[in-house]
Amino acid sequence: MGRSNYYYKMLKNCLICQRIREIIKNTNPYFVSELETGYVVMADYQLFRGYAIFLCKEHKNELHQLKTDFKRKFLEETSLVAEAVFRAFKPKKLNYELLGNKDAHLHWHIIPRYRDDPKPLEPIWSLSPRVRNLEKYKPAADELECLKSRLRSTLCFE
Repeated sequence: MGRSNYYYKMLKNCLICQRIREIIKNTNPYFVSELETGYVVMADYQLFRGYAIFLCKEHKNELHQLKTDFKRKFLEETSLVAEAVFRAFKPKKLNYELLGNKDAHLHWHIIPRYRDDPKPLEPIWSLSPRVRNLEKYKPAADELECLKSRLRSTLCFE
């Protein structure tokens, strides 16, 4: 399936739609893989090594707005992405977040959690963005390629 086969409505002012447009134009450096219902990307900041995001191809705010078959496939593929993150980065635990309060477009945050996390018993959002998004956690190009390759190598499809 090529990225040019994207037919869903995208909104001009939606950050997630913007990121998808960059994937389609081959200009999103965080892009890992395309699945049937969405795109796998690495998170911009990697305080939590292996932190990935699964962007839904449909611009919807809520899961119940998706058609049943698409929704089932989206949830199944989210599970596949999470399994790939787990296999690639070997965390102690995974956190799954589907918030949409800031960016109202379905996207799963799949966050590996490790024993040495700054606050291992709390959600990552309990850390200030000034800490989570420090420039030192933004991977350099070669490190980003390594993270993407590692994740891509564990993405399995039945």
